[in-house]
Amino acid sequence: MRRYLLLDDNEAFAENLAEILRDGGDDATVVTDGARALSLASSRRYDALLTDMKMPGMTGAEAVHHIRQVDPGLAVVVITAYPGEEELETARREGLLAVLPKPVPIPSLMSLLSRARRDGVVLLIEDDPSLGDTLSEELRVRGFSCVTARSAQEAEHLARVRPFAAVVDPRPPGGPEGEALRLLRASYPRLPVFVLTAPPEEGAPGASRRDTSVVSASTDTPALLDALERAHDSR
Repeated sequence: MRRYLLLDDNEAFAENLAEILRDGGDDATVVTDGARALSLASSRRYDALLTDMKMPGMTGAEAVHHIRQVDPGLAVVVITAYPGEEELETARREGLLAVLPKPVPIPSLMSLLSRARRDGVVLLIEDDPSLGDTLSEELRVRGFSCVTARSAQEAEHLARVRPFAAVVDPRPPGGPEGEALRLLRASYPRLPVFVLTAPPEEGAPGASRRDTSVVSASTDTPALLDALERAHDSR
């Protein structure tokens, strides 16, 4: 049985969703304000948080930020009718499993939650939007949450994120070759890192450590995902 925390100021909507989860054999707790959600997350272990964004008082993004301080391994699914709002972009920087619309597609949500991983945040540093989006989606399908940086400068501002692994393009713009990997190592000295190259290059900058693997961004995506699953399962 999985345990879910639902945060939405529309209590009727949240209770309806909770009932669907309970019918599937899971436990679901509904709260209507961020402070109560934070209190519960501080005292109980949940498998995932399902939250709205636009709420009075503490916003969804603020709730995600504070809850991640007490439970950094919690998977987060945002369910919102306003996918373009600034609050959502703030929440994305915390590492989300998915963003779903209202009304929520129940089959998609149930499939997603069945694969959701605690402590499953992957840090992705990749400047190619197409490749970054593709990898993010592949990670989501495997139950991982993804937080993305497009440059070395963006990577510097990710120290509050607590990933279990990183996938890195060693040559994103905004710094010398290997700068993103150097900054990553400064913030997360023991983090398993997978360096993206195309084609595979054993001499990729900064990839000489034993906890660093080199994979081809164009051909080895399944192998990368399998390796991330092994790294997650071995923790």
